[in-house]
Amino acid sequence: MTGNGGTYLLPDRLEPDLDRVRAYWNGLKRGENDIPFWDDVKFPMKTRLARDVLLIEAFENPLRFRFDLVGDDITQRYGTTIIGKFSDEIDLHAPIDELTRQCRATVERRAPTYFRYVPSKKPQTADQTGYSRLILPLWGGARVEMLLGAVASTG
Repeated sequence: MTGNGGTYLLPDRLEPDLDRVRAYWNGLKRGENDIPFWDDVKFPMKTRLARDVLLIEAFENPLRFRFDLVGDDITQRYGTTIIGKFSDEIDLHAPIDELTRQCRATVERRAPTYFRYVPSKKPQTADQTGYSRLILPLWGGARVEMLLGAVASTG
């Protein structure tokens, strides 16, 4: 489902790139845990998977989100580096528009969330093309402390 309406529900079927990230996340789960621990997340930054992912730290009181890792493809599409910045300190545009609300929903639900942007007309530039985004919770310090995100182009 799209971010319109703010539901961020997972569709029945994910894009293949997002499904690979979700499979990686599922593979990190220990025992009967529903959410993997963030310190188990490890992937070489030169892999295809790493180019389309985000690792976002979730802070409490107030709930804020800081970019700890941003894949090269996401940085290129966004237009500048955002590592070390909070989501409320930057302009949220493709491919991270509505990211703060989606991250908040992920933390509150303790479950994966999904956002899809479909352009209303034929894209003129790369930042106007369609894309989907998956945000997955990661456990640490007795709470959702980190979020693993991924972005996939859809057009």
